[in-house]
Amino acid sequence: MKPLLLIFAYLVVVASPLILSWLVGGPPRLFHQDLASGLGILAFSMILAEFVLSGRFKSVSNGVGMDVTMRFHQVMARTALAFAFLHPFLYQGTPSGGQRPWDPTRQLTVTTDFVSLSTGIAAFALLPGLILLAIRRTQLDYKYETWRLTHGIGALLIALLLLHHTVYAGRYGSQPVVTWVWLALTGVAVGSLLFVYLLAPLLDKARPWRVASVTRLTPKQWQVTVTPNGHCGLDYRAGQFVWLNVGHSTFSMKENPFSICSAPAGGPELSFMIKELGDFTRTIGQTKAGTIAYLDGPYGSLCVDGCTEPGVALIAGGVGLAPLIGILRQMRLSEDRRKVKVVYGNRAIDQIAYLDELGAEDVTYVLSDPPENWRGEIGFVDAALMDRVFSEEEFREWVFVMCGPATMMDIVEDHLIERGTPSHRVLSERFDYD
Repeated sequence: MKPLLLIFAYLVVVASPLILSWLVGGPPRLFHQDLASGLGILAFSMILAEFVLSGRFKSVSNGVGMDVTMRFHQVMARTALAFAFLHPFLYQGTPSGGQRPWDPTRQLTVTTDFVSLSTGIAAFALLPGLILLAIRRTQLDYKYETWRLTHGIGALLIALLLLHHTVYAGRYGSQPVVTWVWLALTGVAVGSLLFVYLLAPLLDKARPWRVASVTRLTPKQWQVTVTPNGHCGLDYRAGQFVWLNVGHSTFSMKENPFSICSAPAGGPELSFMIKELGDFTRTIGQTKAGTIAYLDGPYGSLCVDGCTEPGVALIAGGVGLAPLIGILRQMRLSEDRRKVKVVYGNRAIDQIAYLDELGAEDVTYVLSDPPENWRGEIGFVDAALMDRVFSEEEFREWVFVMCGPATMMDIVEDHLIERGTPSHRVLSERFDYD
């Protein structure tokens, strides 16, 4: 029910300025003129809603899944861009200029006041750039922290420009009751930024953590363990993740999302499986014990708590093992009696982490570049492998939890649906779509 309620709430918020503008009414206009206004109104309200769909609000992202929230955020941003792009061109053929004797309130004409139009034109120019930079972020040579800061500032600037344009150049936005609605929605959007960048860091500062150990797992993978410093720790579920900030101020942009690979039943310490990839992770092995860290979380819904299926299948690729071994550890510590099978894919044998802990029973190791004496599966985690590991009954009745490369998850998800696994028993979280 929660996803449906969230969708309903989103539709109400986004449509409320449009409905209110329709109720306020005005002299009749040609259809394409009202369509132009309607698309502009929807584009602005959707852009304001994007601030709450940033993934940093647990009541939203934990209810439907972080991957669903972020995907919805992306799709709605592009939809708003399409509406905004069409908005000015649909006014073609509409009289423009100052007041007419037959239109003293200038409701049937388009204003030519440059100040009123300039803010809309500026937002019209900035919005495509903001979205394109987000789509191509991983291909561009600049740091995540830089992108996050510019993305937030750019979004805020666009919102303020659109507020001015809507109130001073819009037929409906200038109506007092509609103006107050736009002010309220913009206030919520700005408030969400203040929460993420100011209030949340202040709250995190009151709950510091300390690095307890940094252990090498494989040549390029590490386990970082942090312990609470003066507080009781974090209330989380196995499979969730946090934004981890090591050695920087709570107001720093240098935080990264990492899945928790420890178990809630294992005590207050939290462990993270981190692979050397970016600017921060390449130096993670140099982190000293005692370094202060801060956490923002938990986030995510990749959890099997409350699931009643007779078995749990954990499908991991590379560092995607992190949340799944947290689930496995929790099941073992809590003496969960459900059957468990693990499928764990890597390129080479030296990339296998937690080999001793995982063991060999009910664990299928897959290597795409195996050594000569390798006795496990060869290739990739694909449909054929899934058919060799799981029975017809397990496909129908078990819950399947996966984390890893997008290609692997696409293949496995499609095959599970083909084999009759209900979609609500296929749990995954992904963050790259383009």
